[in-house]
Amino acid sequence: MDSVVEFFLRGLVLVPVTLLPIINPLSTAPVFAATVGTNRGLATRLARQVAINSWFVMVASMLIGTYVLELFGISLPVVRLGGGLLVAATAWRLLHRAEDDDVHAVAAESTATLSDAAIIQRSFFPITFPLTTGPGTIAACIALGARVPPTPAKYAVGALVAAAGAAIVSLALYLIFKNATNVLTRLGPIGMLVMIRLMAFILLCIGLQIMWTGWAELNAIPS
Repeated sequence: MDSVVEFFLRGLVLVPVTLLPIINPLSTAPVFAATVGTNRGLATRLARQVAINSWFVMVASMLIGTYVLELFGISLPVVRLGGGLLVAATAWRLLHRAEDDDVHAVAAESTATLSDAAIIQRSFFPITFPLTTGPGTIAACIALGARVPPTPAKYAVGALVAAAGAAIVSLALYLIFKNATNVLTRLGPIGMLVMIRLMAFILLCIGLQIMWTGWAELNAIPS
């Protein structure tokens, strides 16, 4: 019994400690703020939905990620290549947004009347995937899930650890994204524009790094 409790507590700490540095929600906060503009109500609703989406992605990756990849014959390096490409493409669009596109912040005011279904649709790509729970996060979740013992009792505890640990991470994501607009609004229009462009460039570099890692791993795998 003590070993099961110890396994639960260790896993409960390991999941957020492992995933939060990889997710790095502070790097995604400017993109989130640019999406919702100055609409704080929308920011709260969208942050909640992104947190829920991220929870499902993390738990599914930890519990069934290895089986899904094996079923479709997809390797982790290929996941990194595809995810890195999506991150780089999103960052490239942000970097080359025309000034006229900055009416986005004003247009966001009208999105307060969006239905829950519309918010769910808009919240998944690209905020949840690949910017928040991207290929690096999924790979880490799969690695964490591989540590769960196959015995029924410990697997049940492992599933509980995955759900609870992912809930802690999702709560942190919700709090950071919910307040991202307030923080960035204090920077003013110029400061926010500079921050968004800077973080877009960093995201572009992150996407290229993820792609490079996947490519290097593919070359290291014997054919």
